[in-house]
Amino acid sequence: MTKNIHTTAIIENGAIIEDNVTVEAYAVIKEHVTLKAGSVIKSHAYIDGHTTIGENSVIWPFASIGAETQAIKFQGETTYVKIGKSCQIREYVTINSSYDEGSTVSVGDNCLIMAYCHIAHHCTVGNNVIMSNGATLAGHVIIEDFATIGGMTPIHQFASVGKYAMVGGMSRVTHDVPPYTIGAGVPYKMGGLNTVGLKRHGFLYENRMALSKAFKFVYRSGLNLKEALECIEKELPQTEEIKHWVEFCRQSKRGLIGLC
Repeated sequence: MTKNIHTTAIIENGAIIEDNVTVEAYAVIKEHVTLKAGSVIKSHAYIDGHTTIGENSVIWPFASIGAETQAIKFQGETTYVKIGKSCQIREYVTINSSYDEGSTVSVGDNCLIMAYCHIAHHCTVGNNVIMSNGATLAGHVIIEDFATIGGMTPIHQFASVGKYAMVGGMSRVTHDVPPYTIGAGVPYKMGGLNTVGLKRHGFLYENRMALSKAFKFVYRSGLNLKEALECIEKELPQTEEIKHWVEFCRQSKRGLIGLC
């Protein structure tokens, strides 16, 4: 096994360090941490708690991963933080643990979490998510795959952001943002379908058109949400994307942003 561990790094007994891991100067790795193969911990990063850093992920200087939750409900429970494969966790990011025994904060694969972002207790971040500088997630937030959160944007607790959605910078997200959409502002305004993003990810023209019609049923028709979703199910082809749109809207806990 090959490892590149700087002599000034502090690695407690019990930490699991797999092959080809790099730990730079003055980084701190606590006893319950697992560093998967190929991961890189930059200088002065701090990894605590029952935390797993996935293969080939990079934790940049002064990031804090797995430290005790800021939630005042915490009573010393054992909780977990899981960072997926090939993530970039940039400078001064904080990803805290949770409360509730056995609960997990998770970040999926291939995510870019830029400097000064915060991910709080009970959050679930999907794969290929981008959080721009200073974006923050309160507790119990769900960010689905391929979503993008603009800089300096807070997401309210228990809110969800759907897959392939793009949330503009310096916005305030108080309710659920449907998948495939774009919007921004304070108060938040829906701009429509994230057409450019969907094109870049290879969505077929006919599927984009169906999603555009689904958006119009919900946001432009004047129908209430129940009626709009029924029309979508009756009048539009039931592609995977349309089914996900309907499911997301129907299961929304905080209510859809722009309708509340």
